[in-house]
Parts: sequence; C-alpha cells; structure tokens
Amino acid sequence: MQLSPDDTVIFTILGIGINATIANTWVIMAVLAGVSALITRNLRPDVPPSRWRTALEVIVNAIVGQIAEITNRRDPRILYFVGTLFLFILAANLLTVVPGFHTPTASLSTTVALALAVLAAVPLFGIASRGLGGYLRTYVEPSVVMLPFNVIGEFSRGVSLAVRLYGNIMSGAVIAAILLGIAPFFFPVVMDMLGLLTGVIQAYIFAVLATVYISSATATPPANESGTEKETS
Repeated sequence: MQLSPDDTVIFTILGIGINATIANTWVIMAVLAGVSALITRNLRPDVPPSRWRTALEVIVNAIVGQIAEITNRRDPRILYFVGTLFLFILAANLLTVVPGFHTPTASLSTTVALALAVLAAVPLFGIASRGLGGYLRTYVEPSVVMLPFNVIGEFSRGVSLAVRLYGNIMSGAVIAAILLGIAPFFFPVVMDMLGLLTGVIQAYIFAVLATVYISSATATPPANESGTEKETS
C-alpha cells in the first residue's frame, strides 16, 4: 500500500518522472486560478454579483477579519500570502473526495515546502516592517544569551508546521485504509466526511499559525512604542 503520492509516477517529461505530488499540485494551482478567473471575469460596478462571486467575497472577508483579529491591523501583504496558503491547503484536502486524486499535503515534501515558505516569509515581513536592524534585535531580546534559543525556536516553528500538517493528513489516510479493509462499504463514506472536516481544520490551523508568526515578527516592540511617544511628546 502506497500512502505517499511521491511513490506514484504519473508521467515523464524529458526523462524526468513527475509523481502524483507534483502533478496534483499543478492541478490544484490550475483549479484555483481557473475558478478565480471565472468568478472575477465580470468584476465591474455595473454588473450585479453572482452567487459564486458572493461566496468568494465571503471567504476573502473571513480571511481578512481573521488576520485583523490576530495582527490588530489590515495588511494586504499578509492577506495575499496567508490567504494563498489557506486556499491551497484547503483545496488540496477537499479534492481528496475525487477518485484517483492524491492530495499533495500527504507528502512530506509538500508540507516541508509550505513550512519553508512561512520560515522565509517571517523575516521578510519582519524586515519590511521593522527594518533589518530592528528585526535582528528581536533575536537578542531580552538579552544576547537568548540568541541561540531564539534561532532554534524560529526553526522549530517550521518543523512543527510541516510535521503537524503531514502527520494529520497521513494519519487520516492510514485509518481510512484500515477501516476500508474491515468494512469496505460503510466506513469509506464516514471517513470521507471526517477527512473533509479534518482538511478544513488543518488548513485553518496552518494559516492561523503562519499569521501569528508573521504578526510576532512585524509587531512594534513596547519599548520602541514608548520611546516614540516620549519623543513626540
């Protein structure tokens, strides 16, 4: 039994094998881009919104509201990054109901890539918000002794993100395979429903944690805020 989509080669390009992880990632990208293009093709003030456009606006507004609650501000850059992560993971997990589709999030390579994207985004957002010196000072707060611990903590965030997402998706696949062997007619329906619910929750948790990490890197330190207030007064 092959649980990881990395083991299934779909086709080859110039002698390079394209496995199910890469192929299905392309499928998800095409689906998200195609659906977005179809919904927003008549995005004009004089055209009344369709039900699909209304549904998309509800999703976007929900993401915006969640980010604003965590960061206490509305930053479109965070929306673009975190919203893309959420929609990609959500679509990858929901498409598991399609026969023959192997979700890329069941591959450790995909979850590691997503975690690395968050690890790279956190310092970029932090530098853009605080400046290079202001962001680097966060690694030596409250003292220089904390430097190695802060660095280790930064990388452990990425490891926890990757392992959490991969572990939950893979555990669901293993349980489904076991129950499928016990009762092949009843349990698949139940497991599909539970899998969809788990997929939505995991996409939400991943996006929320990414937002929290970015928010902590871009937040203005209390000392700086008080210092600024004193200077202005």
